[in-house]
Order: sequence, then C-alpha cells, then structure tokens
Amino acid sequence: MTRPFTRLLHLGNVVVDVVLNVPALPEPGGDVFATGVQTTAGGGFNVMAAAARQGLAVAYGGVIGTGPFAALATLTAADLAPVRPAPADAVYLSGYGLAHPSNAAALHGWLGRLPDDHLVVLDPGPLAGALPDGVLRPVLARADWVTCNARESARLTGSADPREAMRVLAGRLPRAGILIRVGPAGCLLSPRGSPPEHVPGFAVEAVDTNGAGDTHTGVFLAALASGAGPAEAVRRANAAAALSVTRRGPATGPTAAELDAFLSSLG
Repeated sequence: MTRPFTRLLHLGNVVVDVVLNVPALPEPGGDVFATGVQTTAGGGFNVMAAAARQGLAVAYGGVIGTGPFAALATLTAADLAPVRPAPADAVYLSGYGLAHPSNAAALHGWLGRLPDDHLVVLDPGPLAGALPDGVLRPVLARADWVTCNARESARLTGSADPREAMRVLAGRLPRAGILIRVGPAGCLLSPRGSPPEHVPGFAVEAVDTNGAGDTHTGVFLAALASGAGPAEAVRRANAAAALSVTRRGPATGPTAAELDAFLSSLG
C-alpha cells in the first residue's frame, strides 16, 4: 500500500483550464461580463505541481499535441512504449486520461505490463459516472489508492452518503486504500486493512476552489513518499487544499515551507 517511492509519474493527459473572473454566476438565461481570463495547464499538471512544491520528483508520460490548446492529443500504445518506470516510481492516473477510447486502450495495455510492486493512484475525477465500466473497472482493480470527492464517490457507488460510499468502495476494491474528500469537513480515509477514519479539514475563507482536489492528491502522495503514514499524509493534504482555495487559479498548492508554517501556526 505505502511502498517506498521517490518519483511520481503521471500518465495520460494534461488538460487546459480556461479561467474567467466574474463578479457572480449568471442567472438562468442571463450573462455576466468577465473581468479577466487566463488559460493554464490543469488536471494532472496541478497534481504534479503540488507534489513538486513539496519536494517530490515528478515526470509526465504522454503527448502534448498541437494548436493553441494542444487539440486532439490522444495516446496510442506506441506513444507509451518508451515510457519505462524506474523501480521507485509511483504512477498517477486521472479519469480525464481514460475518456478517449484510444487513451484508455493505451493505458490499459501499459498498466498490464507494469510490475505489481509499483504503486498506482487513480483519481476518477468528474467523469467518474460517465466512463464505461469496462474502461474504469480494470484501473480501479489495479489501483493501490483511489481518491475522489463526495460527488464522485456517489457516482461510483450510487450512495449520496460518503461514509456508505466508502464502505461500498472498500468492499469492491480490496487492494486499494480509499480517500473521499468532503470539502471543508476534510477527508474520509480507509487504508487497506485498517478501519476507516475521518481526518478533519481546516477553516479558511475560500476564494477559488479550482484545483483544490488536485492539490490534495499531490500533497498526499508527496507526504507518503517522505515516510508519513496515511492519516498524517491526509492531514497535510487537507491543510494544503485549504491553503490552495485562498488563492486564485488552479495550480495553487503551497510549498513545503508554506505548508509547514501553516500547520505550525495551528499549534
């Protein structure tokens, strides 16, 4: 479950976030004027950025594509053939990377050749309920950690109660530890072979929640890599996610020094 690893390898896609600054959400049928716009890398990039700011080495295995938003960048088995993980690599996958049939086939084939001693982490993301069972199930079965938010856990299990969703997922996935992020309340944690527990969150004034889940995942993995146990790793991830929502933009995870200072300030 917590096999030692020294680098995080992200396979799949790095998506582009188009971020608009608006004074309020428009009412149904209405419009609002944006006061600013930015395009930034998102998705798995946010996870890598958050982990790297904590001191964990990261690498990306995939394709970039062409055009202003690197349009139509799909994976093939040939693209992934040169990607050979080092012995101490952990592998991170997102539901976004499984959305296109070509990508899913390439990733399934690559995972099938991955030695069993490599740690695999899956965040199915907002597409949790949209991915075909035949696409998602093999990756869930191989994952050592599955991390998602409460909405996504409901889409995976049919249960709107995160604790019940945790019970269902833990029963379905005996290999995996489960994390269910429950917003400001923190995170439910069920390490493989251990009772589930609730790790509280941190009260902050949120200004932008974009990328908070990605920050949580990256910092959780960096903490595991540094030797922290799952509960302490989740506590650090909760704190990092709290800090990230006080900043505007998707890749706003704190540095290790910023996170340590925040935790120290709490006593």
